[in-house]
Amino acid sequence: MSARIPAVPAEEAGPVGRLLYRLMRRRFGDVPEPFAVLRHHPRLFRASLVAELAYERAATVLPARLRELAVYRVATVVGCSWCVDFGTMLQRLDGLNVERLEHIDEYPTHPLYEPVERLALAYADAMTATPPTVTDAQVARLEAELGRAGLVELTHSIALENMRARAYHALGIVDQGFDAACQVRLPG
Repeated sequence: MSARIPAVPAEEAGPVGRLLYRLMRRRFGDVPEPFAVLRHHPRLFRASLVAELAYERAATVLPARLRELAVYRVATVVGCSWCVDFGTMLQRLDGLNVERLEHIDEYPTHPLYEPVERLALAYADAMTATPPTVTDAQVARLEAELGRAGLVELTHSIALENMRARAYHALGIVDQGFDAACQVRLPG
């Protein structure tokens, strides 16, 4: 399946787009298709790029493994194969244990998941549900574990991934082969 909106090829991306494509290729090995599709709207492309870079630099309170695990959970629940593919690659590049991602659906009881990870994953599920099912008790437990800044960062990470995953799913953007080793099954 190809995206419902085709990616803007480098030769049509303009000088700024070509430069940014080159930088993305250097960093990730290829141009992430969501960015190349977003290039159809140059101002949103720039805004998204600035926002993603700013978020990446600002998200420093939580351990990367916890934040990335919650983001990954959202991608699997929403069914965004591109997000699962890219997220697996990012976790692998960060030196995180990607083998446990195969057991993400078993997180409530699987021994590979720590109690705080289980709390964060349940919170990701509750935030991703339609309508959301977040409870006061969940928020209180996470605040006690992570502190207020950590809870806000986790909430923002989950919300941001919900936006990404739902947008990419709607646009028909599918896995790009960033992490061919990922064998996680998506719902549906």
